[in-house]
Amino acid sequence: MTGNLSSMTGFARIEGAHDGWRYIWEVRSVNGRGLEWRARLPAGFDALDPEMRKLAKQKLARGTLNIGLTLNKDGQDAGYAINEAMLDNAVAMIEKIRLRIECAPPQAEGLLALRGVIEQAEDEMSEEMREALCAALMTSFAQALDGLADARRKEGVAMGEVLAGQLDMIEKLTADAAANAAAMPAAIRDRISAQLKELLEGAVPEDRLAQEASLLAIKADVREELDRLSSHVGAGRALLAKSGPVGRDLDFLTQELNREANTLCSKAQDMELKRIGLDLKRVIDQVREQVQNIE
Repeated sequence: MTGNLSSMTGFARIEGAHDGWRYIWEVRSVNGRGLEWRARLPAGFDALDPEMRKLAKQKLARGTLNIGLTLNKDGQDAGYAINEAMLDNAVAMIEKIRLRIECAPPQAEGLLALRGVIEQAEDEMSEEMREALCAALMTSFAQALDGLADARRKEGVAMGEVLAGQLDMIEKLTADAAANAAAMPAAIRDRISAQLKELLEGAVPEDRLAQEASLLAIKADVREELDRLSSHVGAGRALLAKSGPVGRDLDFLTQELNREANTLCSKAQDMELKRIGLDLKRVIDQVREQVQNIE
């Protein structure tokens, strides 16, 4: 059973209109360590940014947001205007260059092609009209965030099902390792004892061989690692059933799972047990890839 997992990947688009203005919000999100922000707003509407950030923090916990707002006036072309300050600056720079090198004077079309010299003219709006338009934009932006959160939850449900299946596989492989006769302390001790006898035939007293074999068998015992793997699987299922952001907790749990699998592989004295350990590492890597996208 999975709870309300959310992905950090999603998209939403909202169109709206207010008092002769038409606008489109597009909101995308991808993975992020925290709640990161990139917004492209029309000139003159940068004041919306702080309120937008505050609203996003109320609805989302993690992810890198890319937000775009397209705003157009209905039924008329506002035309273009010259940015006098940018033009004066460009002319002054050209005059400095002409003092150093001989060159032709600038042409009008060349100056107008410079970035920032010509820009779209803005219709004059009263303060009341601007405030009303900004309020409508923020209402629509809130709807866009709700749409994004819904898209992230839908993807989170699918990811939760994948993660649940992967935890089932880890549980099965852990059970396979526990059932492997080569993992039993007695089997480990007998195998090590036989290897020592073959290597040290007659060179070491029998009781010393038994003592060394027992010590090596204890070091090769993987029961604690298997117990911890089982415990981590239970913790993972509890996180999947939990509401709210759990991505960081799942990421930490994945590191713990990987640590136990690595230890299992390093301790394994049998090829079959080592194979199980490698299969565990492969599935845990798949879990890690999924978890990177969980909010």
